[in-house]
Order: sequence, then structure tokens, then C-alpha cells
Amino acid sequence: MSGASPEDPEDIELKLFLEGLYQRYGYDFRGYAEVSIRRRVKALMRQVMAPSISHLQGEVLGHPEMIETVLAALTVPTSELFRDPSFYRALREHVVPVLRTYPSLKIWHAGCSTGEEIYSLAILLAEEGLDERATIYATDINPAALATAQEGIYPIDRLQQATANYQAAGGKDAFSTYYTAAYGGVRLDPVLRRNVVFATHNLATDDIFAETQLILCRNVFIYFMRELQERALDLFTRSLCYKGFLCLGTKETVRFLRASSAFDELPDNQRIFRKVVMS
Repeated sequence: MSGASPEDPEDIELKLFLEGLYQRYGYDFRGYAEVSIRRRVKALMRQVMAPSISHLQGEVLGHPEMIETVLAALTVPTSELFRDPSFYRALREHVVPVLRTYPSLKIWHAGCSTGEEIYSLAILLAEEGLDERATIYATDINPAALATAQEGIYPIDRLQQATANYQAAGGKDAFSTYYTAAYGGVRLDPVLRRNVVFATHNLATDDIFAETQLILCRNVFIYFMRELQERALDLFTRSLCYKGFLCLGTKETVRFLRASSAFDELPDNQRIFRKVVMS
């Protein structure tokens, strides 16, 4: 007999559930951090009143209409206008001067969630006079989150925090110039998304689609296991032009990953990395 300890049945169920999602629908969560994905699956079970992961798997595989609910539960969109204001200050100070040297800009915001950071970036580019030359590719695995991003309508109770964030981020105007009260919430100016291309994209399975000067993928790596982090960083490395910039979340880094030698980190501790090797 093997000396290996038998695997916990629920661990097996979880692996089979994630494998089933990938095989049936093409959504790959197998490389997500186990603690995080297990917690989200448990929450989904409570939401649909599934007594076990195996039961949940049967329901999801047999009812394609459930996939939107599954994606919403497993991706848990979290975003905020001008989240981490010091990051946007660093973007203005260190990255914008370099972006000015390009006649046209392609920017990829991977894992854009419900879009608040897309509008934050669009406002910053407008204030720095770069909006007309920039195309922003806003991508996410979750079509429902992308739909919210395209609408640009957010709860009004977030407005006070958003205004404070904008001011702390070095905003150059009154934040009220960028939104109107509508539909019981706050509607961001549609002009801000005129150069934004929204598209579904899966960092676990899809490839690059453009050469870019700036990539933002903030607070996504923390949910990935090492192998998926490696894959995502490889995508970003291949997409970025020489001397292009990669922006991660405040608790994320490229250190210890295979492609880390391709980047230097800016000295402001805002997790902005510059590609220093030729492709």
C-alpha cells in the first residue's frame, strides 16, 4: 500500500468542479489560489442552496444559464474609483512624462472588473492631454462585470470616497465635472470611454492581442497561484514594448517569477515596473 495520505474528498470535489468548468465552458480557475477559490465556491453553494460541491457541479454543467452566476461568484468584482490614490500620483509623475513621447498609445487594463479604474485612468489621461492619442483595451473574464463597466453607472453612496480619492490622487479639476446623477446612482461621463475597447479575456487561456506601452493588472495576481502568475507575466512581457510599464496592486510583485529579470521596479514603492529588455 502507498504511504501517501488519502486526499480529502472535498478537495477532490473542488478540483473536479474547476476542471468541469474549464472543460464545459472554457473558464479556467484551476490556477487560482486555493483558499480564495474554495471560499468563493462555498459562497456560491450557499447562494444556490447546493448541499455539496458535487451537487453544484452537476447543476452548473447541466444548466449553462447558470454560468453568469458562477462567474459573478468566483470573480467577486471589487473596484473603486482612484483606488490607492498614491498609485495614480506616481503614474502622473513617473509614467505620464514617458507616455507623452509616443505619438499614439495602446494601454491594456487586464482584469478591469466593473470599470472604476478604467474611468480613473481615462480621467487622468484627459487631464494630462493624452486621451486623444490613447486606446485603452479593458478586459475581464466576467461579461457581467464588463457590462457594468460599459454602462459606467455606480452607487451614489460611493461618491464621497471617490471624490476624496480623486483629490488625493492629484486631480486637477472638480470631480463633479466627470459625472451626473442618473438612474439612482452616479453616471460617469460617456466621453471618458470613447477610446475604450471592452472585451472578454482570460489570462489563464487567451493570448496577447496588441503591442502596448502601459499595462495595468492591479489586485489580480494575489488570487493566482504561482503557475498562473507566471503565465500572466509572460503575456504582459510579450505585449509590452521596450521601456513600457506594468502596474500591479500594492501587495503584488514580479519578484521570484521567471520573467522578473525583464523588469526594473520604479523606486516609489507603488508596484510600477518598467520593461528593460528587448522583445
